[in-house]
Amino acid sequence: MAENEQKAMQLMAEAEKKLNSSKTFLGSLFGGSSKVEDAVDCYLRAGNLFKMAKKWAQAGQAFCNAANLHLKAGVRHEAATNFVDGANCYKKCDPNEAVSCLLKAIEIYTDMGRFTVAAKQHQVIAELYETDCVDLARAMQHYEQAADYFRGEESVASANKCMLKLAQYAAQMEHYDKAIQIYDQISKSAVENSLLKYSAKDYMFRAAICHLCVDLLNAQHALEKYCSIYPAFADTRECKLIRDLIEHLEEQNIDGFTETVKNYDSISRLDQWHTTMLVRIKKQISDNADLR
Repeated sequence: MAENEQKAMQLMAEAEKKLNSSKTFLGSLFGGSSKVEDAVDCYLRAGNLFKMAKKWAQAGQAFCNAANLHLKAGVRHEAATNFVDGANCYKKCDPNEAVSCLLKAIEIYTDMGRFTVAAKQHQVIAELYETDCVDLARAMQHYEQAADYFRGEESVASANKCMLKLAQYAAQMEHYDKAIQIYDQISKSAVENSLLKYSAKDYMFRAAICHLCVDLLNAQHALEKYCSIYPAFADTRECKLIRDLIEHLEEQNIDGFTETVKNYDSISRLDQWHTTMLVRIKKQISDNADLR
């Protein structure tokens, strides 16, 4: 057994011994609270040693033990910090347990009125559901909650970042109306901000693609609206692409659609999200051809 792991296990046993002795009648009379503090210290030291030994589950448990003792003692900030430390360890081995720890930390932070910190932890949970747990519906829930808390604390940029993630996954899960609503809202705010105005075209582009996934006529009306709100959008390659795609969809021209997308991608690389959405739109031409 590695030295750090062995020392950590000894500290865990020492913490349990101190806790058990503090529960006795004599222990409660003579330094019961100090024994609990000593136990917390043992758990934290054990957690760090387990981390050094890369025993992530044991490290996570040690930090959670310390968190629960802090919570019982009413030391809430330290308890929340320990739960986050535990979550960081569990991320390496058990993402679901990491989520559980973060939710406990969030409960404490929101009770203390620390909504910005709580929002950041909701973001971390959302990211875990994106990558490790792979549950986009839950990722969306946590991004939305994070955005709500950020917005309440006037952290508009952070709120928008979360909302854009929410829109991205809403579109992927075919909740196009929700995605369009978010992109429209953020693009409108961007147009009104001289520093962010240029980014508005990207949000309008994404919204227009979502419109194309739903309804051709609505996409045409949306494009007119975007050009009215932000006249510079009419001269962008993104706007021209949407206009050309609308024309190919009207003509049921699958080859023209494919070539137009290919030409755009050769100059401005399309990411995975754009590609997924455009493949769905292209499929409409094939489906309509099959119905004829």
